[in-house]
Amino acid sequence: MDIAKVGSIIEFKEGLTGVVEKVNENSVIVDLTYMENFRDLDLDRRTVVNHKNYKIIKESFS
Repeated sequence: MDIAKVGSIIEFKEGLTGVVEKVNENSVIVDLTYMENFRDLDLDRRTVVNHKNYKIIKESFS
């Protein structure tokens, strides 16, 4: 299982995407404002996603 790094773009929960802001032992905190349709979806700005429940779309190289 690959673990995302801060700045990585991940996909989870059937199509939601976001930028990883913090990596924890079992999860990541994700900024959802990365999505173009963020305002239309009426979601919170951030969410927590378990490492088992996302796919890395674009790696962070910082």
